[in-house]
Amino acid sequence: MLDARQLEALVAVLEHGSFGAAAEQLHLTLAAVSLRVKALEESLGQHLLVRGKRLRATVAGQALLAHARQLQLMEADLLASLPGHLPAAGQDWHRLSVAVNADSVAAWFLPGVAPLLRRQRLLLDIVVDDQDHTHDALKHGEVNGCVTTLASPMHGCVAEPLGVMRYRCVALPELVQQCRSAGAAVSPHRLLALPAVIFNRKDALQDIFLERHFGLRQAAYPRHFVPATDAFMAALELGLGWGMVPEHELARRVGGPELIDLLPQATVDVALYWQHWLREPPSAQALTQAVRQAASQQLAPLPPAAGGD
Repeated sequence: MLDARQLEALVAVLEHGSFGAAAEQLHLTLAAVSLRVKALEESLGQHLLVRGKRLRATVAGQALLAHARQLQLMEADLLASLPGHLPAAGQDWHRLSVAVNADSVAAWFLPGVAPLLRRQRLLLDIVVDDQDHTHDALKHGEVNGCVTTLASPMHGCVAEPLGVMRYRCVALPELVQQCRSAGAAVSPHRLLALPAVIFNRKDALQDIFLERHFGLRQAAYPRHFVPATDAFMAALELGLGWGMVPEHELARRVGGPELIDLLPQATVDVALYWQHWLREPPSAQALTQAVRQAASQQLAPLPPAAGGD
């Protein structure tokens, strides 16, 4: 049997990123937290932490972190279901951790799950990452579920098709005009002479667009990196460059400078999936249902070939 106090210490260290912060959160001494983690490692006969400049979990540590999060949710759900149970002040809220891409968070994810969060007094801890990388947080045991482009379920997980987010390549009219040749067609050479506005260094949408519609692979071009949704849109509206914007974001814009398609018929469709644990506590099951319903209302359906596995 795993020692609950040792497991609690490991989770605190991983969640807070250091033994000192974990000790403060648990109201223990630094030595006590260190001893508990060491004892857990010795009882299992393997390292659970990679101790370096940045603490991180080993594969075994990731598995234990995921297990501990499931236990916490199951215990919270159990206590809430007991007749006459009166939680202490502030303890009737329960946390769920998720990893979601920035374009989905405000567009459909939060509006879709908000009623559930209020109704069941759930707190969200959202990790924002590129849709091609959100599954890393689930793999490492850091979250209960993730919105991802990974269609194949990871070990111990289920991958549910959510739908498609469509992106368009847009810019101010004067920039689009600079991209056109004498025949009014978009010139790849002229386009690559202008900066692109990119969300962050993990964002590959613009490269996918260039390869898919111009046959350009690993193209070189100047780039702005703007890792905040509002600031990203502001950069495009200020004419700093061209960029890939979700179709729904363009549809809900009110006022502001006009942004137009460089190639109206050329889009990039991103298929999204909800990956979550195969065995979920009731509160996590309810979140999965809310995510599934929100996606069905806000995202375009996946093509049959993309949705089947």
